[in-house]
Amino acid sequence: MVLRAALMSDQVVGRIPGTATHSDRPGEHIAAHGGRIALTLGALGVVFGDIGTSPLYTLRECLRSVGSVTGHVRPEDVLGILSLMAWALILVVTVKYLTFIMRADHNGEGGIFALLALVPDRFRCNAKNRGRVTGIALLGVIGAALLYGDGVITPAISVLSAVEGLTIANESFRPWVVPLTCLILIGLFLIQRRGTGKVGQMFGPVMLLWFGTLAALGVRHILEDSQVLQAFSPLWGVRFFTHHGLHGFLILGSVVLVVTGGEALYADLGHFGIAPIRRAWLWLVFPALLLGYMGQGALVLTHPQAMENPFFAQVPKGPATIALVLLSSAATVIASQALISGAFSLTRQAMVLGYFPTVTVHHTSESTEGQIYIPEVNALLAIGCLALVLTFRESIKLAAAYGIAVTGTMAITSILFYIVARYRWNWAAWKAVGLLIFFLSFDIPFLVANLFKFMKGGYVPVMIGAALIAAMLIWNRGRTFLEEKYATRYPSFEAVRESIKDCLATRVPGTAVFIAPSADHVPPILMHFVQRCRSLSEHVILLTVITDIESEVAVGERYQIKDLGDGFWRVVLHFGYMEHPKVVEALTSAAESGALPVNVNDLTYYIGHETLTEGKSNRMGKTAEKIFSYLQRNAVEVERTFCLPPEQVIEIGTQVDL
Repeated sequence: MVLRAALMSDQVVGRIPGTATHSDRPGEHIAAHGGRIALTLGALGVVFGDIGTSPLYTLRECLRSVGSVTGHVRPEDVLGILSLMAWALILVVTVKYLTFIMRADHNGEGGIFALLALVPDRFRCNAKNRGRVTGIALLGVIGAALLYGDGVITPAISVLSAVEGLTIANESFRPWVVPLTCLILIGLFLIQRRGTGKVGQMFGPVMLLWFGTLAALGVRHILEDSQVLQAFSPLWGVRFFTHHGLHGFLILGSVVLVVTGGEALYADLGHFGIAPIRRAWLWLVFPALLLGYMGQGALVLTHPQAMENPFFAQVPKGPATIALVLLSSAATVIASQALISGAFSLTRQAMVLGYFPTVTVHHTSESTEGQIYIPEVNALLAIGCLALVLTFRESIKLAAAYGIAVTGTMAITSILFYIVARYRWNWAAWKAVGLLIFFLSFDIPFLVANLFKFMKGGYVPVMIGAALIAAMLIWNRGRTFLEEKYATRYPSFEAVRESIKDCLATRVPGTAVFIAPSADHVPPILMHFVQRCRSLSEHVILLTVITDIESEVAVGERYQIKDLGDGFWRVVLHFGYMEHPKVVEALTSAAESGALPVNVNDLTYYIGHETLTEGKSNRMGKTAEKIFSYLQRNAVEVERTFCLPPEQVIEIGTQVDL
């Protein structure tokens, strides 16, 4: 329990005091030394895949929605839809996320959990009801869980639609669609271990070609019918709503596809930093998307028959079509990367905030702390994606699942940003409220329009999100109860020193190591052992492990040692975020230097393992306790995390009634 509690704290996963400024954020150090282009190209390949492949289907789906209601699509409808799409990109991505939301980073990390971490404690903690989360904290958990749900669906739909696109070139590929999709997904998740940066370097050039192709095709057709540029006027969007009424409002359920992937920009902030993401969006992605959509619109205005598939109709049939299908297939495979890497970031933040069990975090870059790989999350996403492909088998059956999760997360993000701006940054009320109203003026309509798609597939990410919400809340509540139980009994070493003396009948040769969650706390397993065995080793080390912001910690700064008297020592070990916490090697170095008078080969590591029992209190409820117990049993083992020799480890079980 001690290690698991420690890993849930900022100390083990990497704590950076205070809130990072823009100059502190990941990637900026590289950018300042000539790596701007490489980092921007990496961001292009990882962050913008999802939103960048929306031109494949967004205009087509919007036109189909209008045609299914009215029976035909007028030129005014095309301009109105294009206007809504263009202004959705401007307002949601450029203004909301790139200008405002991405300023709210927590130690360089982005995403909804980063916002929740910035919310003042009085909104996140409920002093009267320990173990319960407030409404604001619940919003954050819901938003993150919905994004996880979308993270499972996006790779499945993206890759499935990519492989289905090959049937345009040759219908004989159809029986192989599902098997090929599964193989590609397996390969996609296998390469995640190489790290976000390396994956971005592989995907970046492909996405550069993709956005260049979008822009070139768009310019070509805009030159053929430049009247489409009128769509940049918001008046066309207003006229569309005026003419179509309620049906015009429901079209937002399809228009929102243009910004699907926008939340991933914020979630992936820790992987590359704010500057590379902004540069990639403003210099390339945003102009290419606008030109691509306008070009498709110009083609439809000139050739209404292209409405069936305006994207592929932009090139002549034949070799050009085959080439475009292959390029779009590669791009849609890459599209899934944004939410996969975003899920890694969200998981790490959830661990820090105490909403997720301990998992293995591999740092894959020596210069950018936020670039991580989490094998457990990667495996779960892979299983979920394969299950969706094998269940639905056609991308069109999953198309309606898009939207609900993303728009729900976007609305929650706006609310949390208001809390941060108003009560942490101390913005004036008129400024914070005004911005909240502005954001919700398009977040809420998008969300409500997508709710009408719930029964057509939108339930998939909602069900996934609901399961994750339950798991995160149960884990948070269980850890709170457990830590509260021990903190009240063993607040500090000085407070229990006399109790230890009273319980001891003898001290035996050797050295015992007990891992403590912080330098101020007493490991509960130590007290349990003393009270039951009435003996203790002549030397006792209370060990705390801290992961620092630096990639590597200098040897001279590796450890801090304090003699507590009576044979007790407080040892704090520091490791860089790129270093594996090899505790034995660090203790050996301390012993060889004379700072710690022990024989490392004689150390015995005592590991605590709790078994929850159904007692009188039953504070969590039977079902919740069983779920919490399962999550706790499957958290990363202490000995594996700290590379402890199994032959020197003794695991002691305790029964705990929460």
